[in-house]
Amino acid sequence: MALLASGCVSMAPDSKAPEIAAGVPQQYSKTDAIGAYEPVQWWTSFQDPILNAVLDEALAKNLDLAEAAARLRAAEAQARVSRSGLFPQISADLNSSYSDTPTAGTGFGGGAGASRFQVESYTSGLGFSYEVDLWGKLRDDARAGRADAVAAAADLQAARLAVMAEVITSYFDIVDARDQIALTTKIIDVLGDRVEQTENRYRRGLVTSFELYQVRQDFRNIQASLPQRESQLTATEGQLAVLIGRYTDNMDQFLGQKLAPRLIFTAIPSGLPIDLLAQRPDIYAEGQRLEAARFNLGARKAERFPSISLSGGTGTQAGNPSGLFDIFDKWVLNLGAGLTAPLFQGGRIRANIEAADAQYAQQAAVYARTVLTAYQEVGAAIEGYEEERQRYRFLFFQLDEANAAAQLQSRRFAAGVGSYVDYLDALRAQYQVQSSLSSAARDVALARLAVHRALGGSWDQPVSPISDTGDDDPKAEASEIRGDE
Repeated sequence: MALLASGCVSMAPDSKAPEIAAGVPQQYSKTDAIGAYEPVQWWTSFQDPILNAVLDEALAKNLDLAEAAARLRAAEAQARVSRSGLFPQISADLNSSYSDTPTAGTGFGGGAGASRFQVESYTSGLGFSYEVDLWGKLRDDARAGRADAVAAAADLQAARLAVMAEVITSYFDIVDARDQIALTTKIIDVLGDRVEQTENRYRRGLVTSFELYQVRQDFRNIQASLPQRESQLTATEGQLAVLIGRYTDNMDQFLGQKLAPRLIFTAIPSGLPIDLLAQRPDIYAEGQRLEAARFNLGARKAERFPSISLSGGTGTQAGNPSGLFDIFDKWVLNLGAGLTAPLFQGGRIRANIEAADAQYAQQAAVYARTVLTAYQEVGAAIEGYEEERQRYRFLFFQLDEANAAAQLQSRRFAAGVGSYVDYLDALRAQYQVQSSLSSAARDVALARLAVHRALGGSWDQPVSPISDTGDDDPKAEASEIRGDE
């Protein structure tokens, strides 16, 4: 009866989701794409084999992931340790002893017999012990350990998502930094010609010294920005190297060629907010830790009640080694049962229960905050992605106007009706818009990343790439992140 009861009783409180988690809205307030969220390998829609290779390398060699995987192994082992208390503990022993003592002084000496006692003893045994889990303490401890292990597995998935997001961010930062350096070099060349033309005009009295100083100052400012951009590029390349477990000098395989990811504008189906509870690994991990805290509270409550332990042992005992195998004549058997009840522990049990209850309340707050934060992040990411797409469209059409203005000034200068200075100004404006468009393209890609990261899910399971037609492109020519030259 005790064994049967041990599988049913638990002092843990009933499982109940916090009020905020139970009241998740039925849908997101701002989304323009309806459908189930399909996160797997979403980055393949950038159609960039270099990015795909970098991500594969990061998943295989990132050291943060190696650390998280080791933590998972430790948590799984600890869960097995907690579960071991549910089973009988069986041990085997084999002992021998020999003693040689004088009979003098023992009350047996002084006669004509032997002057010493020589005793040789051999024993073998098989023992077991088992605690009847009458109040569910051991079972709740095992459940808590298992929940912690599941939370560690979710932490590993969260770490994978974080590493992949950092890799994608660094990659697009490198793409933009390279474009900015190339465009800054072109602007420096244009401003160099502009300074020369202004100096010629100043010598002829056509411009004031103030205008000359302004042009020179602008030229020096752009020159000064180039080393800073190059330094930022070097730092970002180093950051990416660390993420994929390499030294910076060993990155030519990935960064020694042109980087040209395709820019994606299509909306992302976000699914339902309730899906976040199982979709986002951080929410799932905190939910499992809430369960672990609940079971831990039940185990601590069970410590108030008596515990029943069973023990037993069997074996043989003989005066010589060969006698150990005489099972029928020299066998021994010991059986025992014990009931232990806590009477006075100096407040230890009550304090443990209060601490476990406080930890349970704390974890409930953490879980509720994680759910609330996740919902807010999804809404902000969806809105941010829409705003970045609109910003890119505005800049793309602005680039059309800048290109047209530069072509017009070029034709006017060739026809002799326009000045070279006006052409240089138009060309500089064109490069500046291209620079803004490159940054906007990076921001669109990172805003798309933010949506996927907020929605969570398993990004890296092998399935067919996501179909992405890019129907929302402002123009078909904007297929690469840099746009048209």
